[in-house]
Amino acid sequence: MLQRVDRMQLAVRDRAIAADTFAEVLGAEMVQEDDLRLFNATRTVVQAGESEFELLEPAADGPVASHLERWGEGIFAVGFSTDDPGALARRMDDRGLHFKEEGGQIFIEPDQTRGMRTVISRASEREPVGLISSLYEVTNIVEDHEEAASFYADTFDLDASRFCPIKSEQWGYSGTLTLFDPPSRLDRIELTQTTEPSLAMGRFFARRGPSIYMCYAETGNTGAIRERLEARGSRYTAGRENGGGNLFIHPTALHGALVGISRANLAWTLSGRPELARA
Repeated sequence: MLQRVDRMQLAVRDRAIAADTFAEVLGAEMVQEDDLRLFNATRTVVQAGESEFELLEPAADGPVASHLERWGEGIFAVGFSTDDPGALARRMDDRGLHFKEEGGQIFIEPDQTRGMRTVISRASEREPVGLISSLYEVTNIVEDHEEAASFYADTFDLDASRFCPIKSEQWGYSGTLTLFDPPSRLDRIELTQTTEPSLAMGRFFARRGPSIYMCYAETGNTGAIRERLEARGSRYTAGRENGGGNLFIHPTALHGALVGISRANLAWTLSGRPELARA
């Protein structure tokens, strides 16, 4: 029932400054400003590629203000799109999940999932802008990736036969890719279960428990993004594998969000269909 990793929500201290950062790094363009009463926040929405980033600044006490006080700026929620939000709402209601609605979106708290605060939007087509093509992955660190995969398959009506097991000694985890619609698209939740507490993901999990760790986007031009990061003096790490076709933008460069960038189709290498990872 889920179609795409449609957006990310960030908790930020100043949404105007954050919007400028996303414009300078990813070529994002502002498309909307409004209030999100559910979170007592003001919101600036910027589009990068086909995807959107919702920049949330607290207007009063609430979840966004609490996030900033406890963790600082960073990823607040992930957003998915579906053709029929109403059907998904009924499915979740049948399974006893609690959620709220505002402005045509469905909001799910992390205690209703496996630590992944979620917003559901109606699917829409957007002409891509900027330097990325689209978001395609969110990483949800969990206690048991197999249990989480089963939960999300049932909750979001995903076909578990399409899922792909993953493992990384370099980053210290095993897990599951809950691919929504392979081989047409890469969109998925990456479920990771840490295996090495001393590595970055393990340390993050020790601090926050089940939660959102990072997101990933595709681009047709990793070099242009690197140039923009270097011009700003921003931190990033170039991937050591697959010919350097990916990079990790450090959280200090994007208001607390760890964002991976990979060249088009590269991620199929580790998604069970390496033949689709064209050069």
